[in-house]
Amino acid sequence: MRRRTLLAAPALLAAPARGAEPVDVLLVLAVDVSRSIDEDEARLQREGYRNAVSDPRVVEVVRRGMIGAIGLAYVEWAGFEYQRLVLPWSRIATQADADAWASALAEAPRASLSWTSISGALDFSRRVMEQAPFEGTRRVVDVSGDGVNNSGRPVTLARDECVAAGITVNGLPIINDRPTFGRAPPVPLDQYFQDSVIGGPGAFMIVAEDFDAFGSAVRRKLIREIA
Repeated sequence: MRRRTLLAAPALLAAPARGAEPVDVLLVLAVDVSRSIDEDEARLQREGYRNAVSDPRVVEVVRRGMIGAIGLAYVEWAGFEYQRLVLPWSRIATQADADAWASALAEAPRASLSWTSISGALDFSRRVMEQAPFEGTRRVVDVSGDGVNNSGRPVTLARDECVAAGITVNGLPIINDRPTFGRAPPVPLDQYFQDSVIGGPGAFMIVAEDFDAFGSAVRRKLIREIA
């Protein structure tokens, strides 16, 4: 199967020019849409990110930053052959910016398919980061998912390459009581994320105990990442 390529307007894919608009942090949200996530769970994830980004508490943290703005991109991923830039880079500095971003995400089509390639998600997110049109003082990939890497190359290699490129990888493991493709994970998911997924200066994870708790976990995580 041919690998899907990143699709967006050419201006959004250009490397940041000298004098590019500054932001406090460049943040890629990399969200699992593999087959272990059903339609209701996919909806809860989308709503969790929409509500978190547009939450006035999150916007206030953004505004209190040294620059008072963040750069935000939203990626969905599944197996090694599928990653998609759902929302290209946006500069979030006001409540209106955050509300517009949340509305755009509500209108974007959803997909659920294939296996779970966290390594593919990190590789793709690193390329998205390299193409950011803003200049960030920090660079972070926030990867969420409900399973371990079972497609593509080892996740530790992709994680280490992100860290070497100056990108911090944070994690949001979702504890799902359904085995992935009928198989239980080899280790508890939170331990797996701690050992194999997160990395870089100040890297951390916040566990969502289930999909219903996802929205609260996302909000707490965004506030910590931005602050």
